[in-house]
Amino acid sequence: FLTANDTVPLGYLEDVADLDKVIEYDWGLAILVSLYYGLDTALTTGGAITGFLPLLEYWFYEYCRVGHPIVKEALKITSYPRLQLTGNLKAPSCSSKLATLTRTFCAKPAGNEVIGIDLGTTNSCVAIMEGKNAKVIENSEGARTTPSVVAFNQKGELLMGTPAKRQAVTNPTNTIFGTKRLIGRRFDDPQTQKEMKMVPYKIVKAPNGDAWVEANGNQYSPSQVGAFILTKMKETAESYLGKTVTKAVVTVPAYFNDAQRQATKDAGRIAGLDVERIINEPTAAALSYGLNSKEGLIAVFDLGGGTFDVSILEISSGVFEVKATNGDTFLGGEDFDNALLEYLVAEYKRTESIDLSKDRLALQRLREAAEKAKIELSSTSQTDINLPFITADASGAKHLNITLTRSKFENLVNHLIERTKNPCKSCLKDAGVSTKDVDEVLLVGGMTRVPKVQEVVTEIFGKAPSKGVNPDEAVAMGAAIQGGILRGDVKELLLLDVTPLSLGIETLGGIFTRLINRNTTIPTKKSQVFSTAADNQTQVGVRVLQGEREMATDNKLLGEFDLMGIPPAPRGLPQIEVTFDIDANGIVTVSAKDKSTGKEQQITIRSSGGLSDQEIEKMVREAELHSQKDQERKALIDIKNSADTTIYSIEKSLAEYREKIPAEVATEIETAVTDLRKATAGDNLDEIKAKLDAANKAVSKIGQHMSGGGSDGSASGGSSQGGDQPPEAEYEEVKK
Repeated sequence: FLTANDTVPLGYLEDVADLDKVIEYDWGLAILVSLYYGLDTALTTGGAITGFLPLLEYWFYEYCRVGHPIVKEALKITSYPRLQLTGNLKAPSCSSKLATLTRTFCAKPAGNEVIGIDLGTTNSCVAIMEGKNAKVIENSEGARTTPSVVAFNQKGELLMGTPAKRQAVTNPTNTIFGTKRLIGRRFDDPQTQKEMKMVPYKIVKAPNGDAWVEANGNQYSPSQVGAFILTKMKETAESYLGKTVTKAVVTVPAYFNDAQRQATKDAGRIAGLDVERIINEPTAAALSYGLNSKEGLIAVFDLGGGTFDVSILEISSGVFEVKATNGDTFLGGEDFDNALLEYLVAEYKRTESIDLSKDRLALQRLREAAEKAKIELSSTSQTDINLPFITADASGAKHLNITLTRSKFENLVNHLIERTKNPCKSCLKDAGVSTKDVDEVLLVGGMTRVPKVQEVVTEIFGKAPSKGVNPDEAVAMGAAIQGGILRGDVKELLLLDVTPLSLGIETLGGIFTRLINRNTTIPTKKSQVFSTAADNQTQVGVRVLQGEREMATDNKLLGEFDLMGIPPAPRGLPQIEVTFDIDANGIVTVSAKDKSTGKEQQITIRSSGGLSDQEIEKMVREAELHSQKDQERKALIDIKNSADTTIYSIEKSLAEYREKIPAEVATEIETAVTDLRKATAGDNLDEIKAKLDAANKAVSKIGQHMSGGGSDGSASGGSSQGGDQPPEAEYEEVKK
């Protein structure tokens, strides 16, 4: 019932609840066509449709996203004479153009839930927004956190979470844990080599040089293992919600580099999730803490199972601004467990002269005992480690029985706790604040329950840490809140995060030249012009690096590409512009352009894992439905505007034709205009509409009387009426 020449029925479209309803009515193509004509009119004449752009853009965007047949039909339309778009209509480019026009507005919220997932090294957690609060979802075992453990039994069946952890002792070589520490890492990385000595499963070199793991004779990338855990989290949420979940916000350590972030996104894709946003763990915890209007300068001390982060944030009027971040991606509870494990092995060797380090089954039992003892020592001063039948020799079965005190444990891990001090000091320095400026210190991560860790935090920041958040759940809850922000459920919150490490390229002499310094607010974009290093150089290799060292070789190589076709010229003459672009997920795109020829080459930094090159759609607008009150106010303004336009047009016509129409008709029109003007002074929408209808009916008599008075009069009168009618006709269509 709409054609390409119709104006968009503003109020009616706003009343349509969601995309499904629009598709159900099956007039989407008409919407699209009208959208373009209406958009063109709005841009050129400043028409009333301007405020409606967000919903129009949203619908078009959704049609494109789901690949609806409507879009295919729209793509066949090649000519839009009144639309200022060139060439054939292409959905992505048109959506992009519309997005730039509506960036300052909010769009309609997506229908799907956006879950928040804390993908941890040792434990993971999933949460959703329920109303204005985040809720952690219990898994099928009734626990609020799930072990980040994956196993393959002898039948080749995949086990995830608690069932996988339970059978680890009897199946150590096929039980995979702690792979978050391997994600985005090369096999030759010193940290990878260190990890190989501490785990019972095999870490192998992938064909592309990455560190992968092996179980049951098959090799898996860390992203794949992460995907298994994400799948478990996804299923947990779906079981609770009773519907399919496809969107998630996933957290990563703040100090993760670009390769590790991209590998995490790949894990989400494998799990069938659109990762709407990658968010830093300390920032997520701060969101959870600051949701209820708390303000001030916050330090987040996040010591988890595998990584350590510290961030300084300022919370003010709903704005969460990260001032600085620092950390260590290879410091966490796993290291504490390993330190205790090494002690138990050494102690048993000293007392029994038996080396347990070669016995994988015994090592797995020791590892579990070490983790349990560590947890117990957070609340007791000593604990007994009893492992019967740990091994056997010629004399028979051997047992392990060691008493461990808290002070001994603290001595064993003191060097690890000390490693948290320098990142904290660097973070404070980068943020430009002193410990006196910090209002609250939040503890995040299970390891912050260790009393010695809390002592060191108090020592570093000069104040006792806050117990305002649950260390195990705050990150997932913050991720859920970020999901709520993206959906439009959580309003008036703005998150300004930073890039943790400097980004740049290698220049002459192996120097690392920074383009974007660490702790720069993201998203951001930075360009710099470079030149050739040799005469007649026709191509330039661009090596993209991330880190803080001065020499390129000491930093992390993210990727490299070549810019070819540079015209031969003396060195230093060509101008090559290198641009770094970091999105809100912290993922980097780098381009190089020869300014003389315009030739350009670009690369989106990928994890070197060789997983799919298809980029997961990562752009989701914060959506917001207009409340009923806003709709009524807007409808009132619209009809008042229509009334004003009609009054002006009627008075103009009356002045022109007063001498040619009967006096009683002129009086009737004047009375109708007076009544309409009175009505517009008030706020009664129905009254204004009734008076507007009466005024239009009265003015139509000019045309009736002039129809017999000559073609000129008829044309003029018709023009007058025609000029007045579309707004009223549009509004009448709305109300019907």
